[in-house]
Amino acid sequence: MPGLPTLAVVGATGAVGTVMCELLSSRKNLWGEIRLVASERSAGRTIVVRGEELTVRALSPEVFEGVDVAMFDVPDEVAAEWAPIATKYGAVAVDNSGAFRMDPDVPLVVPEINPGQVRSRPKGIIANANCTTLAMIVAIAPLHREYGLKELVLASYQAVSGAGQVGIDTLLGQIDKVSGDRALGSRSGDVRQAVGDDLGPFPAPLALNVVPWAGSLRDGGWSSEELKMRNESRKILGLPDLKVSATCVRVPVVTGHSVAVHAVFGTEVDAEGAREALRHAPGVILVDDPAAEEFPMPIDAVGTDPSWVGRIRRSLDDPRALDLFVTGDNLRKGAALNTAQIAELLAAELSR
Repeated sequence: MPGLPTLAVVGATGAVGTVMCELLSSRKNLWGEIRLVASERSAGRTIVVRGEELTVRALSPEVFEGVDVAMFDVPDEVAAEWAPIATKYGAVAVDNSGAFRMDPDVPLVVPEINPGQVRSRPKGIIANANCTTLAMIVAIAPLHREYGLKELVLASYQAVSGAGQVGIDTLLGQIDKVSGDRALGSRSGDVRQAVGDDLGPFPAPLALNVVPWAGSLRDGGWSSEELKMRNESRKILGLPDLKVSATCVRVPVVTGHSVAVHAVFGTEVDAEGAREALRHAPGVILVDDPAAEEFPMPIDAVGTDPSWVGRIRRSLDDPRALDLFVTGDNLRKGAALNTAQIAELLAAELSR
């Protein structure tokens, strides 16, 4: 398809890469050639994109020849090595890993919030935020524009798919083990005994449990996921002094990260005014009718693009604060969709 930019999808066979390929088939077609790239062990597989069967290529420098935009969903260390290689071949790299998010020369872009930053890319790389931050920040940004954000206190409820396919397999395997015993969970240690050593990437059983930990250990007892929510929120919103405190919790949900938010603003807030701001915000769906038992929940948000927002209340003790609950599909807006949206901004730029 001459005249349209060439796209490479690196990590095309992974959980997020698979969703990227689905999005390329369902969203507006802005691309000419599409190249699917993965590790050597996945090379040769075929995936249908836009109705065309494409063969996956092994990752090598040559796959970036003639590529205009390269979407990466690979581990941090792979992205750190290969995104700069893609840029040397003239591609703009859109990276879903954590390798470049806090690099001051790499914009951290959420198209609903700061789309203009895609044009400022001195390294030829644009970063995608982590999935938990993305679910929350799309809802927080319109409230910040309305009231002026000063502080966030966050508690996440993160799905197992955030740890990849192994996280999903681990949870479902544990559910199989505990489902036949209705007495489980009534005595200390009985769930651990039933699950055994099959913990997968998690430090404790997730079936019949929640685990107040996600990520790796950092100074002061904070986890890497908690620091990501703080640092990335500051960068995306352009608020380097924003106060953020987060507690990240892994829950027995397959897909859909949720965040309970306590947000403090610079002016007095109004719950109905906040609902009105969110009702018209891009990338947000308002689900907020407790009287009808309508709440934003991951079982409803999974497979959809927006951040679902509800339980909006003005704080009982601070007229400048709001409490709300946000959930979103961590594989879509939390990863693949946001990456695709950034790439689409680039496609529009390159096609001018």
